[in-house]
Amino acid sequence: MAFDGLFTYSITADLQQLVTGRITKIHQPNAQEVILHVRANGKNHKLLFSIHSSYARVHLTEQVIENPAEPPMFCMLLRKHIEGGFIASIKQRDFDRIIIVEIESKNEIGDPIVREIHAEIMGRHSNLLLIDQEQGKIIDSLKHLPPSVNSFRTVLPGQPYFAPPAQNKWNPLTVTDEELTAFFAEGKTSKELVQQLAGFSPLHAEELLYRMKTTSNTLVCFKDFMASFANGGMKPMYVLFNQKVYFSPIELTHLHDGDITIYPNVHELLDRVFFARAERDRVKQQAGDLERWLQNEIDKLALKTKKLTKDYERASKLDQFQLYGELLMANIYAFEKGVKEVTVTNYYSETGEEITIPVSERKTPIENAQSYYTKYTKAKNALVMVQEQLEKTTDEISYFEMLAQQVQQASPGDIEEIREELAEQGYLKLRHAKKKKKQAKPEPERYVSSTGVTISVGKNNKQNDMLTFKLAKRTDIWLHTKDIPGSHVVIHSSEPDETTLREAATLAAYFSKARESSSVPVDYTEIRQVKKPNGAKPGFVIYFEQKTLYIDPDEAVILQLKKQS
Repeated sequence: MAFDGLFTYSITADLQQLVTGRITKIHQPNAQEVILHVRANGKNHKLLFSIHSSYARVHLTEQVIENPAEPPMFCMLLRKHIEGGFIASIKQRDFDRIIIVEIESKNEIGDPIVREIHAEIMGRHSNLLLIDQEQGKIIDSLKHLPPSVNSFRTVLPGQPYFAPPAQNKWNPLTVTDEELTAFFAEGKTSKELVQQLAGFSPLHAEELLYRMKTTSNTLVCFKDFMASFANGGMKPMYVLFNQKVYFSPIELTHLHDGDITIYPNVHELLDRVFFARAERDRVKQQAGDLERWLQNEIDKLALKTKKLTKDYERASKLDQFQLYGELLMANIYAFEKGVKEVTVTNYYSETGEEITIPVSERKTPIENAQSYYTKYTKAKNALVMVQEQLEKTTDEISYFEMLAQQVQQASPGDIEEIREELAEQGYLKLRHAKKKKKQAKPEPERYVSSTGVTISVGKNNKQNDMLTFKLAKRTDIWLHTKDIPGSHVVIHSSEPDETTLREAATLAAYFSKARESSSVPVDYTEIRQVKKPNGAKPGFVIYFEQKTLYIDPDEAVILQLKKQS
């Protein structure tokens, strides 16, 4: 995790643009995220606070995060105390991963009040607190910590606020030149650097030591290094190196051999790092039960397929039953009641070898022959039924696997449409809502290509059908991954340029089961060539006259296309 004290320092410096800004709206999309809408310097900003154990962070975001129909209690409390207030200052506490937003507001009777939001970015101990500055007491927090959980500091409404315990390290901004010179006089490891200087993660410690190798003046190198973090960082960088992701507000020269992407600011960098992972986590909170149900259905159908395959193999012996019946009828006078088996010549065989047929000693020769004819008829009928059941089960597995893939890549708003589809198909019962709302029309996601062409993406079967058969024109271009479950993608143009075509294909590959693969085959054709078979389940289509592109899914491209929309 590179969101260390140095990254917090950069973020805090860049967030100074919000100082004097007015908080116009407050939303809480889920139990771990809060968004402040701030109007500052003639622009609207969205300030995101996340206390997720793995993705805790504070930054400005351009991503759209859906909000619940009813705001949670903490959100209502924030609205009461700070909505309409002005941001007086944004500070970092002691070079730690703590950001304090001071807000000047008014209470119910119009008297001025000062509130503070404390964002503690500390992994699984992350928290967001609302503090009464005058009394130094906690008004409320996203996480409550009673004395039984944390004996050092109690985090409950009405309790005095105590900051997390200090780490007793040097503050890189106030440490003296003499202390630094003495410290770096001998070679240091990144571990020793992390233990001595506040705010340093192993990543930034490695970077500083790497830079110091190329200079004899370590003091100047250290100061230049610290200066590069000021004002939001000099070169926000995303690096993929040895299949691992690294990110920083500054250039990571020790990872120069990695796949590097430079971003205009730290906020866009963090959107890039956490965009898909945080969205996936939001969906998991909302759709965990649906994922389990789908997987359970797939497992049951897989077991059913196994049993049906065995039944099919047994029923496939019908030719043998017919042969036994005819050979017994041909040799009806060659054996009598009471024998367990009969050896006869197989006159259907070219070699005319003898064959031994099991018979029932309780039945007459004619009854034994009739018994095999009956088995033949049953097996013949069973073969047809089992074949039908196998096809139906295989189709259902494909359907549920497609839905499972859609849930994996859905946004929170798409989940309810998937539930509705399963209810309409008779698989699930919808939860009883407090208020019965009129069902909204499915709305596919909208993107805009680099050349300004609109592209739509269906994120579930309802959206896919709506997009392909109602919203798109007959001459628009339709795309889908070849033989792989995925989204319907439509370019709203009859003659898209090559750039738009490849960007739309990237969307199709990204929103498919092959998201983590490379060289994903994506078919494209005109909408007029896409048909829905009679009785087909939602989302299933057949298409003709297609051409194929091979695409490497790229999350950075998706973010850029979304930003342009």
